[in-house]
Amino acid sequence: MERKEKIERVAETLSLLEVEAFEKAVKDAVDAKISPDVIILDGMRRGMEIIGEKYESGVYFLTELVLAGHMMKEGVKMLKPLLKRGEGKKVGKVLIGTVQGDLHDIGKNLVSHMFEGSGFDVYDLGVDVSSEKFIEKVKEVEPDIVALSALLTTTMPKMRDVIQGLKKSGLRDKVKVLVGGRPLTQEYAEKIGADGYASDAIEAVKKGEELLKI
Repeated sequence: MERKEKIERVAETLSLLEVEAFEKAVKDAVDAKISPDVIILDGMRRGMEIIGEKYESGVYFLTELVLAGHMMKEGVKMLKPLLKRGEGKKVGKVLIGTVQGDLHDIGKNLVSHMFEGSGFDVYDLGVDVSSEKFIEKVKEVEPDIVALSALLTTTMPKMRDVIQGLKKSGLRDKVKVLVGGRPLTQEYAEKIGADGYASDAIEAVKKGEELLKI
């Protein structure tokens, strides 16, 4: 099997949600000495694009997206030993977390997996994250994107607090702020001064790439 076919196999098995076949396809690509960045960007990312198309057309639903997210996480985990040696090419850094007072993490985890599988370095702060913690981590890792998640209407205002904190710290112009969560809207994102809004994990990656002009 040629190198191109091996990469196509990674994309195909991911898009079809064939767990064991996907892991074998990733291993075969590694054994063929294909670089991690090619496997992630040309293989996994293409698979994710197909999954996104199926999701948008109603063929796949949230259950399939969650499974795809876990598959991508495992695929990236298989490549991490190589990535740590600097062989992988990252497209950007994402700092993500669920805002203070909110303990929901399914959506946030899915977005995190999708970004990681698309070639981003992801720093996940978890849930119930204060604006101070976000600011502190921004200073430490210097991300390109800060992704804020909220599932409760009562915690949505905490997103504004993070954005205001970035402004007060002189960091707002250095990062793009992406917000998401079931109760949010594009109008609310604009109101609090975010750079972008995403309704789901697939859209989050697309919007993130748009913001960074990738």
